[in-house]
Amino acid sequence: MAETVWSTDTGEAVYRSRDPVRNLRLRVHLQRITSSNFLHYQPAAELRKDLIDLATFRPQPTASGHRPEEDEEEEIVIGWQEKLFSQFEVDLYQNETACQSPLDYQYRQEILKLENSGGKKNRRIFTYTDSDRYTNLEEHCQRMTTAASEVPSFLVERMANVRRRRQDRRGMEGGILKSRIVTWEPSEEFVRNNHVINTPLQTMHIMADLGPYKKLGYKKYEHVLCTLKVDSNGVITVKPDFTGLKGPYRIETEGEKQELWKYTIDNVSPHAQPEEEERERRVFKDLYGRHKEYLSSLVGTDFEMTVPGALRLFVNGEVVSAQGYEYDNLYVHFFVELPTAHWSSPAFQQLSGVTQTCTTKSLGMDKVAHFSYPFTFEAFFLHEDESSDALPEWPVLYCEVLSLDFWQRYRVEGYGAVVLPATPGSHTLTVSTWRPVELGTVAELRRFFIGGSLELEDLSYVRIPGSFKGERLSRFGLRTETTGTVTFRLHCLQQSRAFMESSSLRKRMRSVLDRLEGFSQQSSIHNVLEAFRRARRRMQEARESLPQDLVSPSGTLVS
Repeated sequence: MAETVWSTDTGEAVYRSRDPVRNLRLRVHLQRITSSNFLHYQPAAELRKDLIDLATFRPQPTASGHRPEEDEEEEIVIGWQEKLFSQFEVDLYQNETACQSPLDYQYRQEILKLENSGGKKNRRIFTYTDSDRYTNLEEHCQRMTTAASEVPSFLVERMANVRRRRQDRRGMEGGILKSRIVTWEPSEEFVRNNHVINTPLQTMHIMADLGPYKKLGYKKYEHVLCTLKVDSNGVITVKPDFTGLKGPYRIETEGEKQELWKYTIDNVSPHAQPEEEERERRVFKDLYGRHKEYLSSLVGTDFEMTVPGALRLFVNGEVVSAQGYEYDNLYVHFFVELPTAHWSSPAFQQLSGVTQTCTTKSLGMDKVAHFSYPFTFEAFFLHEDESSDALPEWPVLYCEVLSLDFWQRYRVEGYGAVVLPATPGSHTLTVSTWRPVELGTVAELRRFFIGGSLELEDLSYVRIPGSFKGERLSRFGLRTETTGTVTFRLHCLQQSRAFMESSSLRKRMRSVLDRLEGFSQQSSIHNVLEAFRRARRRMQEARESLPQDLVSPSGTLVS
C-alpha cells in the first residue's frame, strides 16, 4: 500500500468570481486513520526475545467493543451559507429555555423538523454561518514571537470578537464615497459605518467534531476544517486551499487518546449551462450600457465647441529646468505673445508667470536649477483671409532668467524666445538665452556687487517686436553674451470643427493648418539663408581688407 502524501500548505488561497456565490458547492471528505495507541503487543519474553506477535496488531477496542464504519468516514456536499447543525447545537436548541434570540428560535424549529423527518444527515461535519456567534480565535490571535509559552493579550482577545460589518447592514450613506471623495458634513451614522477602512465580508466555517465514538457534542473536540470569506467584490478567500491534486490535510487530536484524521476539500460547483451563460452575457451587456448612459448623463450633451472656422489651442506647459548660468538662486519670468492679427484669448486668461526661486545643483560641468513649474493657457485663432499671401503667425513664448543674491537684489542672466509647436502632442523645447553686456571691468564689478545690469525695456525685442512696422530691424551696436538654456515641456491640444466636418469649411481650415505647419519650416529655411548671406558678407569684407598681392584675380588667396 502506497504511503499517504500529506499536504502541509495550510495557507489561504484567493479566487475571484463573477458568478453569484450562492452557486458555490464544496465536497468535504473526512476519514479517521488510526489512534496513536494503535499498536498493543505482548511482551517479548512471552514469545521470543526478538519477535513480536502479528496478532497483537489490532485496533484499540471501544467501550461497546465495536465502532461502526460510518463513524470512521464521512463525505458531504455543502453549499454557501448552508447550515449544518452539530450535535452540541441539537442538544442545546431542543431545550426551549436556552433560546434567547430570534435566530435561536429559528434554529430550534429547524432542529425539531429534522428530528421528525428522521434526524440530520450529517454526523461529524457541521458548519457555522455568518449569522452564528462564532469566532475562530486561532485565526485572529496570531503569534508575534516564536515562544511556545506566548499567550494572546487582553486587547487581542477582545479584537478577535469584533466582527466585520456585513454588506446588508451598512448605511445608505456609505455609497456617497463612490461619487464624492470628501464628505464635509458627515452624519453620526456615516462616521459609525465608515470609521474603519474595511471591505465587508461574509464568513463561513466548515467544522468537524472529532470526539470519541458516542461522545459527540463537546466544544473541546470541535476543529476548523475550512474557512471561507467572500466580499462584495466577488473575492473568495479559502483557508486552506482546495485539495485538488495535492494530498489530504491531517488533524491530530490532543489528549490521552490521540487520533489521526485526514480530510479533503474539493470544489464541486456546477458548471453554468449555455443558456445561463447567454442570459448572463445579455445582463452584463445591459448593465454596461446603462452605466455608459449614466456616465454620459454626468458629462452632458452640451460639449463646448469652437465657432465655425476657428482653431482652439490649449497648452499644458512646464518650466522644467535652467542650466549653464553664472549665478545661483535662479527664477524665470515668462509670457506668451499672441500675434495681434487673428489671435485672441479669454479675458480671464493669464498669459504670463513667474517661477519660484531655485538653487542649482551640479550636474556634470553645469549647474542645473530644477523648477518643475506648471502653467496652462488657451488661445483662439480665427482666419478669414484665404489669400495665399497671408501667412499666419504662431504664438511665441518669451522667457527671462534672473538671479537673486543675499541682499535680494536681482540681475539678468539671459533672454530667450521660442515659437510654440504648430503640431499637437508632447514637445520638449530647449531655449538658448543671451544677455546684453557692457564693455569694461566696471560694468562686471557693478553687476557682481550692486546687482545692476543692462536690461531690455521690451522683452519682445528678443525676436521681432510686435510694434515694429518696418522692413528691417537693426540691432547694430548691441553687444550680447551667450548664457545658459531653459527647458520647457509643452503638451499641446488643438480643437476645431474642421477636424470632424467634411464640408468646404474643413478644406478651408485644412489649408490654414497646412500653412501654419509650413510657417515654422519657412522660418527655419529663412534663418539658414540669412546665416549664409551673413557668412558670405563677412568673407567678402575679409577679402577686401587683405593686401592685393595676396589675392589672385579669381578672388582666392595666394600661397
